[in-house]
Amino acid sequence: MPINPKIFKAYDIRGVYDADFDDAFAYQLGLAFAHFRQSELGRSDLKLVVARDMRLSSPALHQNLIQGLIDAGIEVIDIGLASTPTFYFAVAHYGYDGGIQVSASHNPAEYNGFKLVRQRALPIGEGTGMEQIKDLILNGNLTKAELVGSVTLKSGVIADQVDHDLTLVDISQIKSLKIVIDTANAMGATMFDLLFEKLPQVTIVKMNWNLDGSFPAHEADPFKYENVASLCQRVKEEGADLGITTDGDADRIFFVTEDGQAVEAGITRAILCQLFLTERPGAKIAYDIRPGRITRDTIIANGGVPILTRVGHSLIKVQAIAEGAYFAGESSGHFFLNMTEGCYEVPMIVTLKMLIELSRANQKFSDYILPLQKYYHSGEINSQVADPRSKLAEIKARYHDGQLTELDGISIEYPDFWFNVRSSNTEPLLRLNLEARDQLTMESKRDEILSIIRS
Repeated sequence: MPINPKIFKAYDIRGVYDADFDDAFAYQLGLAFAHFRQSELGRSDLKLVVARDMRLSSPALHQNLIQGLIDAGIEVIDIGLASTPTFYFAVAHYGYDGGIQVSASHNPAEYNGFKLVRQRALPIGEGTGMEQIKDLILNGNLTKAELVGSVTLKSGVIADQVDHDLTLVDISQIKSLKIVIDTANAMGATMFDLLFEKLPQVTIVKMNWNLDGSFPAHEADPFKYENVASLCQRVKEEGADLGITTDGDADRIFFVTEDGQAVEAGITRAILCQLFLTERPGAKIAYDIRPGRITRDTIIANGGVPILTRVGHSLIKVQAIAEGAYFAGESSGHFFLNMTEGCYEVPMIVTLKMLIELSRANQKFSDYILPLQKYYHSGEINSQVADPRSKLAEIKARYHDGQLTELDGISIEYPDFWFNVRSSNTEPLLRLNLEARDQLTMESKRDEILSIIRS
């Protein structure tokens, strides 16, 4: 079937399975990725990791991808079912030459895709190789190698990841806690099962735990409140200290307070900035351009150096590495640690850090975050528009007297409110994020800008 060129995104490959691409594409991707990395490294004897999520289409894509890689002469390290952070860990920790994760992250069940990395889990995306791989697949003359590669099944990776992450925290500081965790029938369960075996003082209430790529309970996208509402209710019913939820491939993590309040990712990021700056005083901290000003406030207040980045996990990681940022966080719930072996999402370390901090503070979670809830956020509001560029130009002209930044879409700042509008890199949408110093201003300016976007 013809390949939809739009599946090549700014930070991964993603689309509707058997509509935008099929199993044959996965084979072509294996050949193309092998040629790309062999050319970059100047050698053919590469070891590349392959992993997959639990989506219904993932097993077939996984097998076709592996076949393409071995036909190109690659030694494939197959770690099987794994979260994306576990995949990154495998590439970085064991010193492999790169790899591909089969996953469509938080997208609905009909989607699937691929995340590509170099050695040390260095991301491949817009400006860092995605264009070349796209060209190889759409226009290249991909050939098989004379010597066929091989497949090595590698087990125990998640256990090694848990052991690694535990070396970076002192779990003896974690008190007796009760936590409700909703993994949305997705990959978070594979990590948390092993992690909490190490924390007998913590009681876990499991929600939607069995892996099921049809997502029977709800979409695995915690950025949408409707997918977190049942967790918020369950936390209150159980009298738990907090709730945790992850997205489809478990590279994003979100928290819920004891009174059922979904914590904005920007608040979580601010807490983590403070914790990691205590650990590494004066460090650079990277964060994306979407509103969440409490992050910048917290970095500066704690003696850190704020580094503003574009939106997107591959883009923020590249900049964090280039500028030597120790910690990085996105408003969408991606949280990265720049370690010696690599820079990638660390949801288990984030979980442990949060549990230690709540144990130390000896406060209800809702009381703990109260001082950080200084601003009023619209949340991310998506709109389908016929011509995103013209809408961005219209907004830029309308708010010409504000302080303008064009790092990613347009960000405009006034003393009492600030906002970012940008085109989605994964969906045909225009995204608005707005923040203000009071609720009334947030609501009025949100509606004012939306009326321009949707007119």
